[in-house]
Amino acid sequence: MRVVDIIRKKRDGGRLTSEEIAHVIAGAVDGSIADYQLSALLMAIYLRGMDDEETAWLTGAMARSGERLDLSSVPGPKVDKHSTGGVGDKTSLVLAPLAAACGLVVPMMSGRGLGHTGGTLDKLESIPGLSVDLDEARLKDGLRRIGCVVMGQTASLAPADRTLYALRDVTGTVESLPLITASIMSKKIAEGIDGLVLDVKVGRGAFMKTAEAARALARSMVAAGAEAGVRTEALLTSMDAPLGRAVGNALEVVECVATLSGCGPRDLEDLSVRLTAQMLLIGGLAMDVPDGERQARRALSSGAGLGKFREMVAFQGGDLRALDEPDRLPVGPQREMVTASRTGFVVAVDAEAIGRATVLLGAGRDTAGAAVDHGVGALLLCKPGDRVSAGEPLVELYYRGEERVTPARRLAAEAFVIGDEPPAAPPLVLEVIR
Repeated sequence: MRVVDIIRKKRDGGRLTSEEIAHVIAGAVDGSIADYQLSALLMAIYLRGMDDEETAWLTGAMARSGERLDLSSVPGPKVDKHSTGGVGDKTSLVLAPLAAACGLVVPMMSGRGLGHTGGTLDKLESIPGLSVDLDEARLKDGLRRIGCVVMGQTASLAPADRTLYALRDVTGTVESLPLITASIMSKKIAEGIDGLVLDVKVGRGAFMKTAEAARALARSMVAAGAEAGVRTEALLTSMDAPLGRAVGNALEVVECVATLSGCGPRDLEDLSVRLTAQMLLIGGLAMDVPDGERQARRALSSGAGLGKFREMVAFQGGDLRALDEPDRLPVGPQREMVTASRTGFVVAVDAEAIGRATVLLGAGRDTAGAAVDHGVGALLLCKPGDRVSAGEPLVELYYRGEERVTPARRLAAEAFVIGDEPPAAPPLVLEVIR
């Protein structure tokens, strides 16, 4: 079986067999298929798509490419959450400790930034000393002691995805529905969890730009979870404007601590609470969503969620002083304000443009394996609905070097649309798919 024939078959719109898919995944793991051939196949899949059965075969082959975690020795319901990627989307760092404070076990295996969206691991690693590389024994220890751990993918868990994930980020194939489904669900199935809540982003800053596309992805992933025996539910949530005000790794950590302290942006708090409630419902610890939200808000107001976050950071080697003294985080040394061109109301803030601007500053990656600058990013000073005057600051850029800030400044300025009337506030949660 030659991989070039498989590439041609998919390039020409053919349907791959389970054997062909298994051959590709095996080659991705053992290195017998070159990155340039895998990249060609990813682009063929992006352009030609896969049907439901092909997607299921791909998901299964990737999940079986390594070991599956056995968390049966850890007491309590095991529920994870995954986002399809957004700008300023740092809910994982808020909801994992909130859910753990409410009694859930949250083995959160997260990823790095993709395209214009940020990655949970990159954000956490802005805390000095913190490690996201935990083996299975260390993971179980953390879950027993704290109830939540946020870690990177282990070498033995769905290793095929690690290879394909990095290639998708640098080949323009991130948005492919079957590739997203297989990537997310293969890792989650291999985690050994009981339930999963999916946050499927919709809008300008999401990979799925329309509700129709997001709904199709959500249904695909929910079906894959059900097929594997993992209770899976998906929430479609708005990603037209960045979530919260901070976009950039260290800046977002600061905002997460503020949110867990009860003084963060309202949209970030509300969505984190809503997702936590869905996790509690799936885990059998809440009677319904309102009950779950009440539990989550109690954990927030009591400080229990912040306490769990601090425990988790300390367990993973992070310097707790950085949570109390943000100056210990690697915040960019240079700053510049982008101001309003006219007086009026902020009608929209293009999340993708802000995300791309922060990538230009160095917060994201242009090539697989490239380092990110944890200190750069953007702090939104105005959100949709706010009234502004000409010359008033809209966003503050944190950067290193004039060569990076010049193109980022232009993108950030173009992201803001100012009009004469305030916009209607869109709901954060658009739909729930079970």
